[in-house]
Amino acid sequence: MVDSTRETDVVVIGGGPAGLAAATAAANEGADVLLVDRNVQLGGILNQCIHDGFGLHAFGKILTGPEFADRYVREALEAGVTACTDTLVSNLSRNREIICTTSGKRSRIRAKSIVLAMGCRERTRGMIQIPGTRPAGVYTAGMAQWLTNMANIRIGQRVVILGSGDIGLIMARRLTWEGAEVSAVIEKLPYPSGLARNITQCLEDYDIPLYLSHSVSYIHGRDRVEAVTVAKVDEVGEFIRRSEFRIPCDTLLLSVGLIPENELSRQAGIQIDPATSGASVDERYMTNVEGIFSCGNVLHIHDLADWAAEEGDRAGRSAAAFALGGYRSSNAAARVPISAGDGVRYVVPQSADRSTQELLLSFRVTAPRDEATICVNAGDSSLATKKLRRAHPASMVQMSVATDHPFDESGLEVRST
Repeated sequence: MVDSTRETDVVVIGGGPAGLAAATAAANEGADVLLVDRNVQLGGILNQCIHDGFGLHAFGKILTGPEFADRYVREALEAGVTACTDTLVSNLSRNREIICTTSGKRSRIRAKSIVLAMGCRERTRGMIQIPGTRPAGVYTAGMAQWLTNMANIRIGQRVVILGSGDIGLIMARRLTWEGAEVSAVIEKLPYPSGLARNITQCLEDYDIPLYLSHSVSYIHGRDRVEAVTVAKVDEVGEFIRRSEFRIPCDTLLLSVGLIPENELSRQAGIQIDPATSGASVDERYMTNVEGIFSCGNVLHIHDLADWAAEEGDRAGRSAAAFALGGYRSSNAAARVPISAGDGVRYVVPQSADRSTQELLLSFRVTAPRDEATICVNAGDSSLATKKLRRAHPASMVQMSVATDHPFDESGLEVRST
């Protein structure tokens, strides 16, 4: 049973950078916008990211995470967005109806369009199945960041970090500043999985060792972590015998990947791309369910919050246009696929209208490469090329593609050579 029913033009689910930007853009287009977020405070993960490095693309200034979030919150409220915080969305239907709960009261909201911006979650120890006991002192990097920055809790004195993702690298520096000893960062891949600037600023500047092609093979300790066993891994990720060594520690941080929060998307029957674990979308960020759009880390993982916000801006404008009658989805015959070719892991969007004159493609390469050339091909024709001095899976690439004639029915392919 629901306590109330409400109708609006656009509902945005998620109050992080992508959701805030989407809500603001939709409101600026003249739509009545409702922003729903499960947290008490808008801003999402940005509120615990007290380091700087945000805002250069979006605002031309280097800001901390809370400063970056505050700017977008102010813009959203000034644009007339209605924000419902501490509100959990439990149901999403294909007919653009959501059920949400606030302070124990359930409400139904019917929208002309919906923007999904729920963000992502961290992979846990259970997901990567590290053998050993189950002592205290094992945290995901994001939880360690919240405890340190928001709750002012010291999580440990001697720390090992598994995974060289950006949150883990930033926490290596943060914990060093707090007086902890970060004994090592362990990375299963033969190259770092975080941004190059974070390798330099968070590890090299503090003489923190990075072990590539290694992983944690065992966690020791009964009540509290006492040590981890580390071993080399081969090219398929299997441990190499007799390569083990032990690192004493009282804390293990896991920075082993992020997963888009797409439970609501699946509930609505939205098609999920196995390469991104996010929705498959068209050039306007609309999913296969008409009127439901997706953006930010729930669509694909971004390394810069600025880019997530920019994507949210585009999705928000598209959602407003749909709600206000600006367009409807094209028929299947008018759509062409966009695929990842050699050297490219995924591409967003995954399809486009054949008559689209300009596309913004976001993608990642499969492996580090110097002097890479990115090619966007339509059949035998090359639509665009881009040369990169250094291509790396940790750095998302964006590329604009313009054409003055309809795309061939075979679609587009992005490849790296």
